[in-house]
Amino acid sequence: MRIIVVGYGRVGARTARVLDEEGYDVVVVDNDREKVDRARETGLTVIHGDGADESVLQEAEIGDADAVGGLTGDVETNHEICLLGREYDCRTVLRISEDVSSDRYEAYAAAADDMIYPQRLGAAGAKTALLGGSLNAIGDLTEALQLTTVTVAAGAPIVGQRVSEIELPETARLYAHGHEREPMTIPLPTTTIEVGDRLALVVERDALDEVTAILLGE
Repeated sequence: MRIIVVGYGRVGARTARVLDEEGYDVVVVDNDREKVDRARETGLTVIHGDGADESVLQEAEIGDADAVGGLTGDVETNHEICLLGREYDCRTVLRISEDVSSDRYEAYAAAADDMIYPQRLGAAGAKTALLGGSLNAIGDLTEALQLTTVTVAAGAPIVGQRVSEIELPETARLYAHGHEREPMTIPLPTTTIEVGDRLALVVERDALDEVTAILLGE
């Protein structure tokens, strides 16, 4: 699966890195030379240029891409990127801010398969959206869904397990992890759970007791 990530800021950089580490074919596009150099140092394939320019996206081989994410800090630029992505039959993900007007929101929504808010687990949401997951479940929590954070106590059954080994029901998703006194980020499959770690999950309310038992043994 080929994924183009436009914008190598905080959200874009983390999204690109996690997707790359999971084996996806990732191409980063950014018009900031410093960010381009930083991305290349990590081993990513990078194109220097304006991601809203069709010729730049063609250089990134958008014709062979499955998904493109407009993850820059400028919503209008992200909108243009998604409009171009649609022309190439790509899945499109648009980074948006929470202060946009309702009429602009509708225009953005029409151009994108999914929209993410960096204020709400942006990188985790971007990864899920680019792979075809449901981003609206993160951005628009319903009465049936709850965003939950958990602190792992000593004796919890998941202590020592890797993230990939935690068997959650279909009604729950683990989106962020942080070791004690460290910021929460997207967990890698090989991340090992330790005492004091914090987890962020989206869970159907009816499944809260089951998920609590799996994670904490309570």
